[in-house]
Amino acid sequence: MKKNNAAQPSSLQRTGKKKSKKQSNRKKKIGLSILAFILVAGISSFVFRKELLMFGFDHVVAPTVEGTLENSYVPLKDNNDKITDASTKLDKSPPFSLLLLGTDQRHNENGLSDSIIYTVVRPKNNKVLFVSIPRDSYTKIVGAENVKGARNNTKINAAHSYGGAQMSVDTVEELLDAPIDYYATINFNGLVEVVDALGGVELPITKLIENKNPAHEKLRVEPNKPIYSGKEALMYVRYREDSDFKRTERQRIFLKAVLERMKNISNIANINQIMGLASDNFKTNMRADFMLDLAKKVIFESGTPLITSHMLQGTDKRTDQWYYILDEEDVRDTHELIEVWLDPDTAASELISEDSDNALQNN
Repeated sequence: MKKNNAAQPSSLQRTGKKKSKKQSNRKKKIGLSILAFILVAGISSFVFRKELLMFGFDHVVAPTVEGTLENSYVPLKDNNDKITDASTKLDKSPPFSLLLLGTDQRHNENGLSDSIIYTVVRPKNNKVLFVSIPRDSYTKIVGAENVKGARNNTKINAAHSYGGAQMSVDTVEELLDAPIDYYATINFNGLVEVVDALGGVELPITKLIENKNPAHEKLRVEPNKPIYSGKEALMYVRYREDSDFKRTERQRIFLKAVLERMKNISNIANINQIMGLASDNFKTNMRADFMLDLAKKVIFESGTPLITSHMLQGTDKRTDQWYYILDEEDVRDTHELIEVWLDPDTAASELISEDSDNALQNN
């Protein structure tokens, strides 16, 4: 009787099945290993997200951006780099002052300073004081006597058009009787590109903003939008048909919104592009390593600082043109406020600990 060989697998067939089974098990093990690795990597990236981002900032972003920022470095005549020394850690540095200037510079002209904010930064406490100086403030312009055609006493925003950042710094120092360690100017015309590179900014606009005076530039910003473009943000900070107080308040709100937007992961990854756009419209006497240390502290370590704000008080008066006549008592009080904030021995409890809109009224 013949045997049915079809029902009996050969030794070669049995060996093939064993190999196929082993290969299948091996593939499963490899697949599980890959899955486990992805799972662990995912958990690690979530748990250590901050550390990974800080590593990327230190080793990838900072070296690339540093050269770009150096292109924006323009020292003053009495420039002092003692605070920006690389050996000085920001979290151990004393309070320092910074004059923020927003200009309408075009081509090679200095341009007027549309925004003037005297700032005190206290790194240890993660607190910032903003003192807004209305652009129409009538004051003595330091050094105007050396510029042909310049007025010795006029609107403070003229100081920048006469002598750039140097004259603005000298004038504000004399007005407030307070030192200025650093300055930073940004051309508002370059603001549009920077904000767009950030993906826009969130602004608390609840009512239509629109210039109706035919003598003013045309602008219109719709309310209640989740994100505003660079062009809209520029119109927001330049709108002036309500009051100087509201205008300077919008400038401070905008600065805080930009700081918040910078912490977005996609913006951290694109910081080289953002800084490249800013560098063409940004000048400062702060060293690149100091600015990067400051950015790192805000983005990763301490978060957005608590901001206390005050605007110099005064009244409108028309002579040959409209001026903002500063209240002398308020200027003296502001000087004393700045002294308290600049004093490294001032305890954090003596400073206003929450966002406010008028530092002197809240004291």
